[in-house]
Amino acid sequence: MIEHVLDALSGLRGRFDQYRLARRWRRLRALGMHIGDDVFLPANTWVDVSHCHLISIGDHCGFGANCSLLAHDAQMDEFLDAGRIGRITIHESCHIGMGTIIMPGVEIGPRTIVGAGSIVSKSLPADSVCTGRPAAVVCTLDEYLAKHRRRLATRPSFQYARYGRAVLDPKARDELRRAVADGDAYIVGGRSAELRGEGGTPRTSAQTSR
Repeated sequence: MIEHVLDALSGLRGRFDQYRLARRWRRLRALGMHIGDDVFLPANTWVDVSHCHLISIGDHCGFGANCSLLAHDAQMDEFLDAGRIGRITIHESCHIGMGTIIMPGVEIGPRTIVGAGSIVSKSLPADSVCTGRPAAVVCTLDEYLAKHRRRLATRPSFQYARYGRAVLDPKARDELRRAVADGDAYIVGGRSAELRGEGGTPRTSAQTSR
């Protein structure tokens, strides 16, 4: 009985968190920030609210936890009585790794992947994979995808419908532990599940956040 009550409370908390997140993105849009459709911005994304009208995020972008979007730099203000502001333009289908800091005055080209913990202080080209502090190109998107296609053909893979967090049971966890004992593995079908509204990571799309 207690377990059912806790499950119900957890469900209510999840819906409330979704509501708060959607309300936050509506407020930022009202302040002039562009957030495209099918964008995933976690609740802990830090956004430069005072200059969010200078920030534009294209469709189908995803962000890891604890990213920062900084459209101004006031570090010289004490000495020059001036602070710098600049646009942040993130084009469609970009994926920004956990803990990335994006500085003012940069443009990230479409279909670009930025590695976790990067500092983006200069513009990055389209169809590239970038990482570092400051972030720089390490390979093309085609090279990155080709590498993982080869690995998908040789490494274990698991269907999201059976091994996703929402349905993961002790037996499935043990299978995953064994699979990665001598290297990595892949979970497949998560994005398609997300697009059906089954992925457990609701996107800030037109339906959920406006």
